This record gives sequence, structure tokens and C-alpha cells, in this order.
Amino acid sequence: MTRELLLFLHLAGVVVWIGGMAFAHWCMRPAAVATLEPAQRLKLLCAALGRFFVAVAWALVAIWVSGISMFAQLSMAGGRPPLSWNLMALIALVMTAIFAVIWLRPHSRMQAALADGDLAAAAAALDRIRRLVVVNLGLGFLTIAVATIGRLAN
Repeated sequence: MTRELLLFLHLAGVVVWIGGMAFAHWCMRPAAVATLEPAQRLKLLCAALGRFFVAVAWALVAIWVSGISMFAQLSMAGGRPPLSWNLMALIALVMTAIFAVIWLRPHSRMQAALADGDLAAAAAALDRIRRLVVVNLGLGFLTIAVATIGRLAN
């Protein structure tokens, strides 16, 4: 695959992931809080997050496959990856782990709580998701800074 195609796949995955988190946190959640009763809001957000998490899983495949491929292409050409690439990979590893925790723990708990009609437990799980998303959103913007501003330091 060409470097340009790999870079496109990489950036497309980042846009889906970071953009989706920004939309969910800054737009969808506040709108749902302002317009829906708790039971409706929790069901909507749980369903929307479930769909988003599938999209993020595919975005992660694109990000990791393209990133590793770009590392490999550079190595095969005899080059060394810049420090910013290594930092991006490290932050992405942490972000991926946080995403896995969100999807497998609080989101699963939220689904189960909603199925049981336990709105308090569903709300607590959603709050945990929200806090972890804020961490990942900050790390995502840090990664973008490393990718752009960090290039100047290489």
C-alpha cells in the first residue's frame, strides 16, 4: 500500500474516533440531557454508544494496521521512526486500552442495568463512560498535537 493511502486510512480512523467522542460528549449528551427524560436518555445514549463503539473498533483496525504498516515501510527503507511516531503509538496504546475498558465494562454494565430496569446503575455506568471518554478525548488531542507540532521537533 502506498504511504498516502496508509496515511488516509490512519487519519480517517482518527477522525471517526476523536470526532465521535467530541460529538458524543459536547453535543449529543447535553442535548439528550436537555430534551429527554432519564429512561429515554439512557436508552438512547446506550444504543448510540453501542453503534459508535463498533465504528471505533473498525477505526482502530484502520489506525493500527496503517500505523504499523508505515513503521514497517520506514524500517524496510532503512529509516528510523521519528520520536513523534513513537509517542503517538504509546498514547494510542493507552487510548485503545481505555476504549476496551469502556466497551467491555461500563457499557456492558449499562446495557445490563437497562435490561433490568435499574436506571440508577445505568446512569452510574454512563457517568463512568463519560469520565473515561473525557480522558481519551484529552489524549486524542494530545496525540494530534504530537502528530502535528511534534513533527517540528523531529
